[in-house]
Amino acid sequence: MFLPLLIPLLFTPIFAFAENLPPVAHHDPMVVDSKLSLAQLVDLTLEKYPDSQWLDSLENEAAAIKQRGNSWFSGSALAFYRFQEASSLHLHYNDATVQVPLWNVGQRDAQQRVGDKAQVDSSMQAAATKWRVAGLIRAALWDISLQELRQQQTQIELTTAEQLANDVKRRVQAGDLAESDSLLAQTDVLQKRSVLTLAEAEVMHARKRYNSITQSTKIPANYQETLAKPREIQPSHPALQAINSQIERKQAELEALHLVGSGQSSVVMGFNSDRYTAGKGGKEISNNLESLSLGITVPFGGEAHLAPQTAALNVELNKLRAERDQLFRDLEQAHHEAEHNLQVNQAELVITNELKTVAEKHLKMTQLSFSVGEIDLIDVLKIQSQTQLAVLNAKERAIMLQRDVAFYNQSVGLLP
Repeated sequence: MFLPLLIPLLFTPIFAFAENLPPVAHHDPMVVDSKLSLAQLVDLTLEKYPDSQWLDSLENEAAAIKQRGNSWFSGSALAFYRFQEASSLHLHYNDATVQVPLWNVGQRDAQQRVGDKAQVDSSMQAAATKWRVAGLIRAALWDISLQELRQQQTQIELTTAEQLANDVKRRVQAGDLAESDSLLAQTDVLQKRSVLTLAEAEVMHARKRYNSITQSTKIPANYQETLAKPREIQPSHPALQAINSQIERKQAELEALHLVGSGQSSVVMGFNSDRYTAGKGGKEISNNLESLSLGITVPFGGEAHLAPQTAALNVELNKLRAERDQLFRDLEQAHHEAEHNLQVNQAELVITNELKTVAEKHLKMTQLSFSVGEIDLIDVLKIQSQTQLAVLNAKERAIMLQRDVAFYNQSVGLLP
């Protein structure tokens, strides 16, 4: 009996308190920069990306390998000096030797090829990293677009719900509607506020992910892309070029290792000085001798010692080949999914736009019927919710289609 009277009393303070709830304090502001392009954003991000140090070290390594290949000797030269003196015999002996390791036939050229391949590999790894960074940025930007759209649409829905609640309140005061209709409208407002709070949180999360990737709060004003011409995965794809460059480098290293053979031959040059003074039969004998020697060392029988290094390089080479085959399959699958999603969303956009048009017409008819008392509020809220969902779906599909264009370009290896 008293329940209808208690319900307004129970809900009124809650509604009054909810209207004065402070907004979520967490904010990640973004600045739209009309001068910033997507390509510039990728370059700026790459400069601060963690892999930049690794890429620099690859360049330094390639330079060091090329420097070794340009050397006239295959290794460090060795110098040896020995001095011997025996005072009782007046013996003075000096021995100086220099040993210089030589390149085997074709070994220096092979080492220079390793340096060239390392330099190419450094460039290809940089290009592949840039491609991966572009993919992260593309995903982050379009995620922000979707989350901001949902937030904006939820704000519109909240405004609509508040307007409806005010209209219902006036009609309740005029006696046209029951008090329960006012409670129902206010409940809808609270639900919309809750959804808006969650939508704002998702926008903040999306912005934080973008900031984490780019280390920037600036966002391009326009980052829509033109769809690349339909094509399959090409050998020029940055990811494939990167792993192919690694394979070619390992092959060059293996060839250079084979040419090491049993080891490095060396040229040995020595200088000897021998001074000897002694007494014999009451006579003193003096002997001064200086000599120059030249020799060569030729290693042999070292294949067994070289075999473990050869086997290790073969393991790395075959592992890279297996990774390349798997990478090609993954790229083909990603390309197929991107192409399929693009086609699906193109078709879905047409359907959702038609559904949006129909739903908006239906809502207008429903609102007119409600204004003259032909239908109940709960039916209005149901149809209004369906219309809002149809509008959101149509707007989302438009953004998702633009996002799918970017994802398709990413799948075929096209940089912004």
